[in-house]
Amino acid sequence: MKDLLLQNSRTSRRQFLHTSGAFALGFVGLHSLVGCQNFTAQAKDRFGPLISDPEGIMDLPKNFSYKVISRMGDRMDDGFYVPGAADGMATFSGPQGETILIRNHEVNPDADPMMGAFGEKNDLLDRLDSNFFYDAGTDGSPALGGTTTLVYDTHNQQLVSQFLSLAGTLRNCAGGPTPWNTWMTCEEITVLAGDRFAKDHGYVFQVPATISPQVTPPVPIRAMGRFNHEAVAVDPITNIIYQTEDEHDSLIYRYFPENPEDVEAGGQLQALQVVGMPSLDTRNWDAQNVNVGEIMNVTWINMDDVEAPMGDLRLRGFDQGAAMFARGEGMWYGNHAVYFACTNGGNAKRGQIWKLNPTEDTLELFIEPNDPGLIENADNLTVTPWGDLIVCEDGSNEQFLVGVTPQGELYKFARNAVSHSELAGATFSPDGTTLFVNIQHDGLTLAIMGPWT
Repeated sequence: MKDLLLQNSRTSRRQFLHTSGAFALGFVGLHSLVGCQNFTAQAKDRFGPLISDPEGIMDLPKNFSYKVISRMGDRMDDGFYVPGAADGMATFSGPQGETILIRNHEVNPDADPMMGAFGEKNDLLDRLDSNFFYDAGTDGSPALGGTTTLVYDTHNQQLVSQFLSLAGTLRNCAGGPTPWNTWMTCEEITVLAGDRFAKDHGYVFQVPATISPQVTPPVPIRAMGRFNHEAVAVDPITNIIYQTEDEHDSLIYRYFPENPEDVEAGGQLQALQVVGMPSLDTRNWDAQNVNVGEIMNVTWINMDDVEAPMGDLRLRGFDQGAAMFARGEGMWYGNHAVYFACTNGGNAKRGQIWKLNPTEDTLELFIEPNDPGLIENADNLTVTPWGDLIVCEDGSNEQFLVGVTPQGELYKFARNAVSHSELAGATFSPDGTTLFVNIQHDGLTLAIMGPWT
């Protein structure tokens, strides 16, 4: 595993720095137009109005198109099936210019076997050595979450191959790319070993970006904590790994690996605290404790007993003075900052987006529209090659990909026309030509092409 992670690490780090630096150049002045909690300005059609899709899958602006590149139940190149509940994703450059897309599968403990990779009755289980399952279960029925890897040719807009790359985990929700060419996939569940499962869950795992079909030996990064993980973002300058937690009373964490070349070996987990305001409730549910555009200094609290067998890590952190957030979800590093979404933050519980500056240790409430017409329950997010933010909605009605311009205007870039399923995993190819996204409950992964800015 270590050899896989070290392979091409220098090239990967240079690419990560170049890409993340270019992917957020416009964000310096974003809050200038939304630096007011009552911001309700009409969203701007940056690419023009959405046009109804005759196929009824995804509405896009004029001159944009999509291609369904993978469906739940498709037979993959390794003989397994594409699992369901596709969620967070990231892309990496392949050795010959291919795009490597690693995709999470947020499969629940009680899911039908059809949601997994092994067939409607788990008929294909014996095709994978049990050592490659993190949790093979206690009764011969393993945990069915994990990741798949897609190799994609953006020049010809063709899927080259897809295969299972992590098995035996649960509710792999989001995660994040690393400068050492891996995808960190997060379990959004804290099930303990017992009658159904043989191992505890609630961990982060690494999956190397590779074009060769292979299942990754599953190694939980225990020192990163056991909790309802959502997403991670890595600062490539310091190798510090930032983490969100999907709870209504969640914390923001960071992890210092003792050895960046072997993050599984151990490190220190910390929780974010706002200087001068211990145990600050940033959710703004009952009172506007934090204003949009307000920049606060932060410090970090060392956490102990991070595997938290009682599931109380966030509660202990808050008691120690850590700040509380409203369901931390999507997180992305760009332009020397970490952006993250809190899905039901704000007075209307419609979502917030925050900006954390790791160099200066400052935190800013970037936007809080409090208007479902602008953003309804921001979830996964990414930063585009031209500096806008693309946010996946996870609300109760129509679901959109929402863009945020460098000037702070919001626009609808795409609409899920097939269902009210959440959109997930939005991420751009390394060459900037293609936006990948999942329609989760419908089991579809799309590639979107068009005249990007």
